[in-house]
Amino acid sequence: DPNSGGDAELEGFDIDLAHRIAKDVLGDEDAVQFKAIPTDQRVPAIQDGRVDMVVRTMTINCDRLEDVAFSAPYFRTGQQVLAPKSSKITGYDGTLAGKEICTAAGSTALSTLEQDQKDGRLAEGVDLRTTVPNQLDCLVRLQLGEVDAVVTDGALAASQAAQDPTVELKGDAFTTEYYGVAMKKDADDLVRRVNRVLEQWRADRADGWQNSYEKWLSETMDDPAKSLPPTPQYLRGS
Repeated sequence: DPNSGGDAELEGFDIDLAHRIAKDVLGDEDAVQFKAIPTDQRVPAIQDGRVDMVVRTMTINCDRLEDVAFSAPYFRTGQQVLAPKSSKITGYDGTLAGKEICTAAGSTALSTLEQDQKDGRLAEGVDLRTTVPNQLDCLVRLQLGEVDAVVTDGALAASQAAQDPTVELKGDAFTTEYYGVAMKKDADDLVRRVNRVLEQWRADRADGWQNSYEKWLSETMDDPAKSLPPTPQYLRGS
């Protein structure tokens, strides 16, 4: 929770889900051990056993499915542009021409921008060389004036806009993506168990998905329709 002040306890939407999984798998919601992993180290951390799963705004895509297993989707989002309110940038459009954009290394934001640049769909002269280990570092670069804009998942961008009143989301999301819980490729039993937890979390009217969304995200996500959980889409092998 970026707005929790000096409280050192980890809080937030994904944290609620991690506690829910721990309660089911380990019998105690507080038995979970959290580790800070840079964005581009999430897959390697699963593969080499540093972590058992990643519950951290991790988008399901084909490239990642070659290396890790995913749960059913638990959140719908999309890439958005974050820039100073004073900026003439209006979104993912021609106003980005010649601008320097910050992304997290290993993120879907970076891979999307690189592919769009290769295919000629990105505004001319956009500089993508600024990448950082953790996405929040992009906000610092933006605040320091070292970059013109940040591209990241809408949920993360909205949270950062809430932290800094001088920046704002520019335009609508230009992709549709789904977060999933990532686990080892051969962890079929664990994947099934996490999927069961997700079903229960969605259905829990008292302390489930909707409650977590309203507690942590509703003030920064501008479209109430985005609060609806995606329909479960079970992936092969899950």
